Parts: sequence; C-alpha cells; structure tokens
Amino acid sequence: MTAAAYEALCAHSKKTFVLTSAASILAWDQETGMPAGGGDMRAEQLSELAALAHERATDSRMAEWLASCEQDRGLLSNDDAAANVRGLRRDFDRATKLPEALVRELATVESKAQQAWAKARADSDFASFRPWLERMLHLQRQKADCLKQPTQSRWDALADLYEPGMNAADLQALFTPLRERLVALRLRLAAGKAPDESFHSTEYPEAQQERFCRTVLQAMTFDWNRGRLDRSAHPFCTGTLGDVRLTTRYRKDNVLDALGSTMHEGGHGLYEQGLDPAHMGTPLAEAVSLGIHESQSRFWENHIGRSRAFWRWCQPVAARELGPTAAAYSADTLFRTANTVAPSLIRVEADEATYDLHVMVRFQLETALLHEQLPIADLPQHWNRLYREFLGVEVPDDRRGCLQDVHWSCGLFGYFPTYTLGNLYAAQFAAAVRQAIPDLNDQVARGSFGAIAA
Repeated sequence: MTAAAYEALCAHSKKTFVLTSAASILAWDQETGMPAGGGDMRAEQLSELAALAHERATDSRMAEWLASCEQDRGLLSNDDAAANVRGLRRDFDRATKLPEALVRELATVESKAQQAWAKARADSDFASFRPWLERMLHLQRQKADCLKQPTQSRWDALADLYEPGMNAADLQALFTPLRERLVALRLRLAAGKAPDESFHSTEYPEAQQERFCRTVLQAMTFDWNRGRLDRSAHPFCTGTLGDVRLTTRYRKDNVLDALGSTMHEGGHGLYEQGLDPAHMGTPLAEAVSLGIHESQSRFWENHIGRSRAFWRWCQPVAARELGPTAAAYSADTLFRTANTVAPSLIRVEADEATYDLHVMVRFQLETALLHEQLPIADLPQHWNRLYREFLGVEVPDDRRGCLQDVHWSCGLFGYFPTYTLGNLYAAQFAAAVRQAIPDLNDQVARGSFGAIAA
C-alpha cells in the first residue's frame, strides 16, 4: 500500500509541476515578447493556472498519501524517498494554509503589477506604481499571516519560502557587523587609485554585445538545446531541466553590465540544467534553497567572471566580438576594470565590495513595509536616505532608486537576503572548487569550464 501511495504522491506532484511550469513560461513571455495589449488576458491566464495548481496542491488525497508514506520506515530508509516525502509535506502544509481566493488574487496582481512597474520604471514615476505596491503589500501581509508560525514575524514567514529557517533576527545579527566592515572598506578603497574604466563606458553596438555574451555563455557549457537567452527590463532565469529561459539586458555604454548579468543568470541556468530529470516534478528536482541557487549565479559572475584567469581567455573573445576598440585593451586592464570598486546606484551593476550594501537597504525597507512601520508614500525618501548612509551616493530619480528592481512588483518579499547568503555560500564553494581542481586558473585561462560545470 505504501509503495502505491508514494507512486501516487509523486505522479500527482509531477502533474502539478506541469501546470506551474506552464505558468512560468507565460510569465517569461510577459517580460520578453507579449504585446502591450495582452496584459489583462495574461493576468487572467496566470490566475487560472495558479488556482488549478493550488487545487491540486491541496487535494485531500495528498494528506492520505503523505500519512501513509510517513508511517513506513522501510520507505523512509531510502534517502531519495524520504527527501521527497519531507519536501512534499512541507509544500502541502503551506498550500493548505492559503485560501484559493488569495492565490488567485496574488497571481492576478503580480502579473498586472509587473506591467505597471515596467512602465513606472521607464518613466521614473514611483507615484504611478504606488497603488500597485500598496495592493501587493496588502496581499503579502495576508499571505504571511496565513503562513506564519507563532514564533515568526510576517517577514520571517515569507523569507522561509526562499531560504528555509531564515529569519530577520539572525540576518540582522549577520548584517550589522558586515555592514560596518563593508562601509569601512568602501571608504578605505575610495582613497586608492582608480583603474582605467574607459572599456566600461565605451559604446558597443547591442548586437555585438549579444554575440559576446552568447559566446561566454556557450563556453560556460550552457546547453542551447535546453535553454535560450532573451532580453528583458530586469535580467532573470525561469524554467527548468529541458526548457530554461534566461534574460539579460544591454546598454550601449555598459558592456560589463550585460556580461555580468548574462553570467549571473547563466549560473542559475546551469543549476537548473544540472537537476536530475528522473525526479522531475518532485522536491529532488528543485533548488535546495534560493541562497544556494544564488550561490551558483554569484560564483560564475564573481569568482569566475572577475578573475584574472578569465580575462586572459576573454580578452581575445572581447576583441573578436566587440571589434577593434575592445582589442586595444589588454587582459590586465580588463581584469582591473571588471574589479573596480566604486559605490553605485544599481544593485546588479555593483562591485563585490559594495553589492551586499544594496541588499541590506532592501532588507531594512521591506521588513518595515511588511510590518507597517514605513508608509509606502515615504519609500523613495527612505531609500534615498539609506543609499546616502550605506553607499555615500545621491539617488537622482526613482528609476535608479526604489523602482530599479522587479522583485516587489511580483511579490518576492523576503527574497533579497538570499543574494548575500549566496555570496557567502559561493565563497565557500569557490574554495572547495580550487581544492578539487588544482589547475583551475589554467583551465579558466583556456576557456575550459567543463570541469567546473560538472
């Protein structure tokens, strides 16, 4: 009976996964190719798919199958089966706490708010996005209240969806001393000599930048038969296994932003392509946590993409794909340019020394927003204040301020700290990789990334 219950549980989960994966592709299309007039219908489509997936996720048979599996010691002695049962129990318990009406409304508002955010960002107009943020926060508070345990805050309950066990108190204990050290480091580095940054600001046609980024992604062993690269206002990765969708963005005068974003999302894509298709639709074919997922993107973006060995290989690639202007720069100059430390306005363009300060700004603000300690109308003012305090920069407009990230528009409250956790995990993985591959620098300098990806 138990074997049949486990098989039924996994089969049911796989069919639910088919629905959620279809929704993720519709969300990708919304950001990359959907015509402007398709927004209302897309919101309805995503709402209906979310409701259908929720109906399956809360099916009463799930409780029966789980109970049967949890009583079978023989089944649970198998590590794979035990991991799937634990994961599916967690997902079922969460799903049954959320009313279908809330799930539907969240999907609708997420879709419409993302569209409103894209326009507001382009217009640098927080006031036009504010009603959507207010509505999103109202729904996120309801969601948190449904999910939270007695010992959890609203923010803790939402953060647990991305990084199991993470809570604001532990993060605050980590962030406070880290912020003090990073601010001190920023001030100390500001007194140093700035490297030649002209490559970073030279204009390169977007078509050439795209060829350059695709060449690097190809070398990273990204499988084009199971994935693709497109453009969006904010880079992201969605899909999994045989259909991984990456996006990046291009600006004529910032080729390193395009490269860094592509390598970052490529790291996410490699993680997804590396999952075992035999476990499709079960927890064994999902990320362990968002922090671990981010560790892979930050590993490729920083530990590989900012290394001296990488630029020994990449300088000729840049020269070939970007043209004679890029060919004038040596590998050493490009390496130093890629590692310039300077406070900036945009998180995804930030250097390693200041990146986590951007995350800390968002952590502080979103906890205050969720717990109704910060009026939404005052968000730009407090965003700008924290950027002065943490990074020493003045925010000139909403586009480069509180509207720069897509996350809050699509309901990802509690997500941002996974970037800093990912940085910390990535450093540990990088140390392990160097131990496992003693000639790592030589391999990277040859553009041979297969051993790393494996």
